[in-house]
Order: sequence, then structure tokens, then C-alpha cells
Amino acid sequence: TKGYVAASWTADNNKRQIFTARLRILETAIPTPNNEESVKTDILLEDPSNGQLFAAAPYTAAGVVEQVLDSSRFFAVRVEGEGGRKAMLGVGFEERSEAFDFSVALQEVRKTLGFDDNGKAGGKKVSKEKEKAPEKKDFSLKEGETITVNIGGRGRRNQNKADELSGDLGAFSLPPPPGGSSLLPPPPSAQAVKAQKRMSQSIELPKPGSIEDLGFDDGEFGEFQ
Repeated sequence: TKGYVAASWTADNNKRQIFTARLRILETAIPTPNNEESVKTDILLEDPSNGQLFAAAPYTAAGVVEQVLDSSRFFAVRVEGEGGRKAMLGVGFEERSEAFDFSVALQEVRKTLGFDDNGKAGGKKVSKEKEKAPEKKDFSLKEGETITVNIGGRGRRNQNKADELSGDLGAFSLPPPPGGSSLLPPPPSAQAVKAQKRMSQSIELPKPGSIEDLGFDDGEFGEFQ
């Protein structure tokens, strides 16, 4: 299996350990004549007591640092000395959180350097104008400042709509009721009904008269007999 294993590095109570170093990731921006910057990154292993450089690894490709197969705290780092001599060093962190931070930092470096799919630096140059962060503006209200919202003509438009609506409804208004002369009289009371009934009973109708009284003549032959 291609890769590195940290078990052999820590065998026999870390017998193969050669140095305890402070690790730093150093990013350097080199100005260019066309107002751009050429960025390079180095991984430095320094003496924690005096800061003296022990070894350096120019981070020119993703393969410069490889995580081992059997631990999340150990990495294989390809360092480079004077004259271009190279060597692989096993670097281990005491805490997993420190190793995680190291991995995240390298990920950000790869984005800055513009590594291609093969893990090699694409020679990306960063423009100073693009690199400059946009200026943040403060839009908060200062003491004594207020905001006035003018909703122009909103109330007038609603009033005009109400007037138009009332005018339209006026065309469909009901006609006025008829005059008082056409109203029906109130129904008679019970006493009036009884009095009218007694009056009708007291009137005697005339008895029907004879044919002669009615002006008819039987004639000689008595046609109506």
C-alpha cells in the first residue's frame, strides 16, 4: 500500500525521535511590476526556545505533506535543505485538534496557491485590487437621527376609490316608496266588524212581487203560465 505508517516512528517509546520543534506556516507575497503579487508558502520547523530554523519545506505541491495511514496526528513532510537536498521527516502532534488545524491551514494554502487537479501549484498571482477586502459601511442610525417613510397619496387613493364605489352604487339605488295616499287602510277592529254584522241583519229586504207588479203581462194566452 502506498503511503506512510507512523507505528514504526513511535516504536520503542519514541526511540527514533530526533527533535521537538515548533511548526509554522509562512506565506510570503512578492510584488511584481504589473501591480500583482506572487505568493509562496513554506512550512518551517524551528527550535521552540530560540526560533532557530531546523528544517523547511517549500509548499509547492500537495505531495509535500502527506497524512499517514494509521493516525490522524502524524504527517510525512518533505523538507528541503541547502543545495536542493530533500528528505522525508515524520511530524507528529500531541493533540488531534492541533493536527486538524494544520490540515485546515494547508487546505486554505492550496486554495490561495491555486493548485490544479494534479496537486501542483499553478503559479497563481493575486491582484492587490482583488485581494483588498471591500470596505464595510455603517448604515446604523446615529444618535438623534430618524427615518421618515413617505407613502405618497395612499390615503387619497383609498378615498377616491371609496367615492367612485359609492357613485357606482348610486346608479343601482331603489326608487322611493309611493305616497301616503296609496297606502292601504288599516283593517277594521273586532267591534266594528260586529257592529257591521248587526246592521246588515236589521235591514229587511223587500219581498218579491208578482209578475204584474214587475210589469209583465200574461197576455191573452198566458204564455208565462
